[in-house]
Amino acid sequence: MIKSLQARQEPLAKSEAQVAWLENEGGGERFSSKLQDCGLYPLRATGVTVLQVNLGKMCNQVCKHCHVDAGPDRKEIMTKETMQQCLDVLASTDIPVVDLTGGAPEMNPHFRWFVEEISALGRKVMVRCNLTIILANPKYHDLPEFFKKHQVEVVSSLPAVTALRTDAQRGKGVFDKSIKALQMLNAVGYGQEGTGLKLNLVYNPSGAFMSGSQEALEKEFKSRLSSRFDIIFNQLYAITNLPVSRFLEFLVESGNYDAYMDGLIEAFNPAAAEGVMCRNTISVGWDGYLYDCDFNQMLDLKVAVKNGVHIKDYNAIALNEREIVLGQHCYGCTAGAGSSCGGQTA
Repeated sequence: MIKSLQARQEPLAKSEAQVAWLENEGGGERFSSKLQDCGLYPLRATGVTVLQVNLGKMCNQVCKHCHVDAGPDRKEIMTKETMQQCLDVLASTDIPVVDLTGGAPEMNPHFRWFVEEISALGRKVMVRCNLTIILANPKYHDLPEFFKKHQVEVVSSLPAVTALRTDAQRGKGVFDKSIKALQMLNAVGYGQEGTGLKLNLVYNPSGAFMSGSQEALEKEFKSRLSSRFDIIFNQLYAITNLPVSRFLEFLVESGNYDAYMDGLIEAFNPAAAEGVMCRNTISVGWDGYLYDCDFNQMLDLKVAVKNGVHIKDYNAIALNEREIVLGQHCYGCTAGAGSSCGGQTA
């Protein structure tokens, strides 16, 4: 099993080293200048409708492309006190959606309590589930039933419909376990018409290239998963790998960094830029600090709001109108049809 950048004590384990590389290596127009050319600078929030909460960097998998650098050797985890501060914010605002992520969010010891409390507030809960966690330990085997009870929307990564490509990216045996977990979710009603239980998949490219058409990929995945494994799901989201953490390491070590960034820059799409997720999302780190998006969180680029960079000091007015913190990595969300946690943006 590969280890996290942090465990290997790699230079790019540090967020400041990643930012320095992104801002100083390779050519290309500054992202902020590109936005200025199309009248979108400064990029501002349009109001917070999604609170994305990272429950910790602990994970049962160590995926090669992971921008979180998550894994079993990561011990950072959100405390119940910080979760309560998130609940206090929800109770005092009308934010309708809470998106739980990690690592494997289910590994946080307070995960189920948190889901129950969010549901009690009448908010929609989404969980970024890596699927294999359901089979990792008997204590997780009932997660499909728990998700169903609380009407949780399940969003799960599956980079391919073959074991060879999936295991190459996410670890040996991951594909077979993912298929079993998807079948367990289907068995309790997920993806089934009329149940209201949403099961969406996420596709990440396995190399230094952007994904193909989200619509075409969804058709392929639905056809092949149905015919081979009798699995159904609602939607597939195609998400571009951003040059952050382990994927940045891969690009640098493989000599693909310059070409990949040039490709993202050349594919810049103003329409995609208008719909980027940071405009309606606040990302909460495992320690409670606030970011414009999950990628900025991993680069430690906190929100540009005075006296309101932690969840305990949440300033709804300022955050709803804030200026987004930008960097060269932002090209990943604005290339081609765009990319966000909900798939294409244009």
